Amino acid sequence: MSFSTFDHDCMRRALVLAEQGLFTSDPNPRVGCVLTRDGRIVGEGAHLHAGEAHAEPRALAVAGSAARGATAYVTLEPCNHHGRTPPCVDALLAAGVTRVVYALRDPNPRVDGNGGARLAAAGVATECGLLEREALALNEGFVKRMRLGRPFVRLKSAASLDGRVALADGSSQWITGEAARADVQSWRARSSAVLTTAATVIADDPRLTVRLAGATRQPLRVILDRGVRSPINARIFAAPGAVLLITAAAGERSAAAAYRALRARGVEIAVVPTAVAGTRSLDLASVLDLLGTKLVNELLIEAGGILAGALLAQGLVDEWLLYVAPKLLGSNAQPLAVMPPLDTLADARSFEVIETASVGDDLRLRLRPRAH
Repeated sequence: MSFSTFDHDCMRRALVLAEQGLFTSDPNPRVGCVLTRDGRIVGEGAHLHAGEAHAEPRALAVAGSAARGATAYVTLEPCNHHGRTPPCVDALLAAGVTRVVYALRDPNPRVDGNGGARLAAAGVATECGLLEREALALNEGFVKRMRLGRPFVRLKSAASLDGRVALADGSSQWITGEAARADVQSWRARSSAVLTTAATVIADDPRLTVRLAGATRQPLRVILDRGVRSPINARIFAAPGAVLLITAAAGERSAAAAYRALRARGVEIAVVPTAVAGTRSLDLASVLDLLGTKLVNELLIEAGGILAGALLAQGLVDEWLLYVAPKLLGSNAQPLAVMPPLDTLADARSFEVIETASVGDDLRLRLRPRAH
């Protein structure tokens, strides 16, 4: 399918609009819409909050009567079902739009081609695939949850040049500088949930909140706590926003008092199986399945080398956000990822560097696993 330079320019503008919902639209996708007529833009809109108007009705409201005969450029296939808001297909047809170009087919089973099919059946020229890769990059979490029932997993690590994340005694504040720590705030802000372990809660007492100016949404904070060891006075329980503690200790009498205290503080508790019966490691695949049911699109994991290694070894990481500080911590410091030993170099897990950036004195790498 051939698209003009004007088509590309309009879809790029729609993608810019979609980014307005980067921190706010969760658990809905980030979507932008541009309406054009006679070679000029007559309306624009973005979806900002779940339950509020989608991008298409917002753009139509701006365009008014100029929408009749217009082309709509949308970053995601228009919906054709009643959710919290009416179908966007209805709005486009009622306004008299004659052409719809959308970047990405909606993976939601309630849409998934139905929106485009209904538009085409009504005589609207309908085209899909323009800047599809860019649209997918904005909504990888939503797409993965809709297709696989699990969130997009982004592992965040901060390490020294020699691949260490903490001193032997567990001290890790602060390996990276202030600029890197500030940069993490934006990754938290775009995430549906931030996950850590009881070990990190005990060692570092993090809040895991978004502290950006003007932030209006706090991601769900998740603690993996096999034995319910997290201190009830930990800062993570006092910070604003919801907390979910995932454990395997449902039948353990020793955990009953901790359960009552946590629930009294408003903490939700969920139980998943252990990876192997009788062990202390939670089944991580079950954790991700559970978070999918909680409508978690993007999951940011901030924890130590044991959890990082387990996730990497099991192939559960979609993206690794690695901050590297220009310092050395020594051979007895804690490793970046605790992994099983390898027999040959051919068995090593490898990654593709998709982005590098200097953040203050530190280096930020974005890595994606290579297929074996």
